[in-house]
Amino acid sequence: MSATRLLVLGVVRMYGKAHGYQVRRELLSWAADKWGNVQPGSIYHALKKMTTEGLLEQVEDAETGSGPDRVAYRLTEDGETEFLVQLGRALSSDDTTGYALSAAVIFMPTLPRAQVLALLKQQLANMEAHAQSTHYAREHAVDLGKPPHVSELYRLWSAHADANVTWMRDLIGRLEAGEYVMAGEGGDEAVFGAPPK
Repeated sequence: MSATRLLVLGVVRMYGKAHGYQVRRELLSWAADKWGNVQPGSIYHALKKMTTEGLLEQVEDAETGSGPDRVAYRLTEDGETEFLVQLGRALSSDDTTGYALSAAVIFMPTLPRAQVLALLKQQLANMEAHAQSTHYAREHAVDLGKPPHVSELYRLWSAHADANVTWMRDLIGRLEAGEYVMAGEGGDEAVFGAPPK
């Protein structure tokens, strides 16, 4: 699953209409190149590819005024569907890199609270299973035929896995307590723009 694809769709959706430079500037201001492995060239590639796929459409940008013309994009109905599908997958699926989940957390307020909680609980189950497997590998590294010092790598992975589980449990708890404004609660349009009509 590509974090870039979800992020580009989400930013275009957020603005309603956006040109490539605007999408790039927004994502780089979030440091997505660092935590999401989003490279500036991949943003433009994603815009063109998703336009070819019918997820985005080019629209006139009357705001260019002086300077070079910029192509602006907006989500199509299929693009809105793809955004929601990608967001749901990223919130619930096992993500070894963490890129897709990081992208999904940014846009989680675009979904209803109950849906986000259900998806995050699936993600928590994945994280707990991963933590169990790293604990097993750490405890049995030598039994598995690994040199003793390799157990340090498993300790590192276990620490990361435990931190992920703790963070996810805390996030679920905050959402269950009503923290953050979610879709249907008056916040989707204010924070991330309305879906295309």
